[in-house]
Amino acid sequence: MTPADGDRLATWLEDLGLAAHLGEAGLPTFTRDPSGLAVWTEPDRLDELDRLLHSVGSEPEHAVPVGLVVLARQARLRTELLASPWFTYDTLAEVRGASVDATRYAVHKAAQTHRLLVVPVEERTIVPAFQLLPDGELRPDLAPVLEPLLAARMDPWRAWAWLTQPAALTLGQAPERAVTDPDLTDLVLHAAVRLAETLSRDSTSRQDR
Repeated sequence: MTPADGDRLATWLEDLGLAAHLGEAGLPTFTRDPSGLAVWTEPDRLDELDRLLHSVGSEPEHAVPVGLVVLARQARLRTELLASPWFTYDTLAEVRGASVDATRYAVHKAAQTHRLLVVPVEERTIVPAFQLLPDGELRPDLAPVLEPLLAARMDPWRAWAWLTQPAALTLGQAPERAVTDPDLTDLVLHAAVRLAETLSRDSTSRQDR
């Protein structure tokens, strides 16, 4: 692939908003030199990269790299989730009026018993606020929803999204809000259990391969 071809490939990825996700997908990345030309980290892999990115669909020349689209969507969702309220050990300790050590212990214990969702962010652990009462204690109405999902080892980011994003199943409400509606409580609990069962089956299937 010529430098001009590599530049066109880079421009295509930029136009799709996917260039920033190449490294996360384990693919060659690029920067722009002072003249604006794309400089790839592994230019010898560009033919392979081009084939890979255009390998989906019946018309490869018009294909969109689905894997990168998924990564980009996940990145946007994580940004949205991190824009919602959450606590660190320190800030949760302030709300609870407890020491940081006592709060850390309580969080770990609740997480181990599948009653609290904790999410790793870089080198720290955060606690999404939706699952807590104003005084920082656990919402008892969420425990039956959290327990099957967390026991099934659902990815924390996916669990956070599933619980807090509006869903057609719950009439456009987020499951964590719908569970407070007596008309929807059983539906949310059933959905959580079924999802947990699916996760467990998928995990077992992967282990058996």
